[in-house]
Amino acid sequence: MLILDYKKRKIRLEKERWKHINENHPETKKELTYIAESLSKPDFVQAGNNFELLAVKRYAKTPISHNKYCVVVYKISGQEGFVITSYFTRRPSFKRKLVWKK
Repeated sequence: MLILDYKKRKIRLEKERWKHINENHPETKKELTYIAESLSKPDFVQAGNNFELLAVKRYAKTPISHNKYCVVVYKISGQEGFVITSYFTRRPSFKRKLVWKK
């Protein structure tokens, strides 16, 4: 599956990564809409520790509760990229370097 990120770059979500997300982050299971929207319309994007990006979007209501952030971790290679993982969190890390903000 291809999803465009906030800069309109093609980001791949491979079957193996989707399986990883569903198995290791059950709160995100079958929540592809949140992942796609967080990548394409994030509230902000942060730099990860190993050259990855974290697209973060706040949702007033999620499948698990109210007031959660969906975080999509992905890497860019050239003009394309791929999803590493995704999860919901109560509070993202604000210690990370801010790359982009809406």
